[in-house]
Amino acid sequence: MALYGGIEGGGTKFVCAVGTGPDNIVAETSFPTMRDSAATIAEAIAFFRAHSQERPLAGVGIASFGPVDPDPQSPHFGYITTTPKPGWAQTDFLGPVREALGVPVGFDTDVNGAALGEYRWGAAQGLDTFVYLTIGTGLGGGGMVNGQLMHGLMHPEMGHMLLPHDWEADPYAGYCPYHGDCWEGLAAGPALEGRWKTKGTELPPEHPAWELEAHYLALGLVNIIYIFSPQRIILGGGVMQQVHLFPLIRSKVQALLKGYLQRSEITRDIDQYIVPPGLPGRSGMLGAIALAEMAAQAKVGSA
Repeated sequence: MALYGGIEGGGTKFVCAVGTGPDNIVAETSFPTMRDSAATIAEAIAFFRAHSQERPLAGVGIASFGPVDPDPQSPHFGYITTTPKPGWAQTDFLGPVREALGVPVGFDTDVNGAALGEYRWGAAQGLDTFVYLTIGTGLGGGGMVNGQLMHGLMHPEMGHMLLPHDWEADPYAGYCPYHGDCWEGLAAGPALEGRWKTKGTELPPEHPAWELEAHYLALGLVNIIYIFSPQRIILGGGVMQQVHLFPLIRSKVQALLKGYLQRSEITRDIDQYIVPPGLPGRSGMLGAIALAEMAAQAKVGSA
């Protein structure tokens, strides 16, 4: 059986693994995402070299924080582009991995990678149109439409949609360096800390922070429901480890929709419509392995 390498390149942490899926991970490591992008990528390459001496990899998949260029026809395919993360803007991520390892390399966003992992092995099995969102250090979304990962001019940037902002109720200006009070700027983890002057993990369930957080998340989800008509929405990331958020979000989504969408999935079974990941904490890494398998099968990105 062929082995694949997966890189989940997050803004805070890299996770690298070798295997074929959730039941067969033969090696795994993680390390901080350094300001030196070249050194971070080199550490990932060293991991795969060390674990492919006896059994070469058939491919490597990269699921990266972004924005990225996912267009194979672009001269900057595989680059991280306009990220505000210091040391990473306009970084060629795919090129050094492909050159060093000499195998096909699949490349996509971290959220599309997580969506692919959930599609193969998690909460999106059997679906062909769904959305995966991560709410943590940032807020990003991806998923599938008609069985294809979401791509177009670039890739979805759901976290930067603009939402109604009641400045009297919430005078916090938002933290996004590009837009201030976009969805990410109001609802990602750093917004919780910036608004309430303490980490979200330290706020008790009864704190008013969570009603406001659920309000912002529900506003974005209603837009996504109307635009993509997903069969399911999966909410991952560190903020969503506060499991008391799920019932708050579901209730607010129903209230905002005001009965316009008469589908039992929303009106009656919303607990199965807005759900946590089926692969908690591993969706992105496993999705990267699935990207590697796809690349190897298509011989896309081979050296």
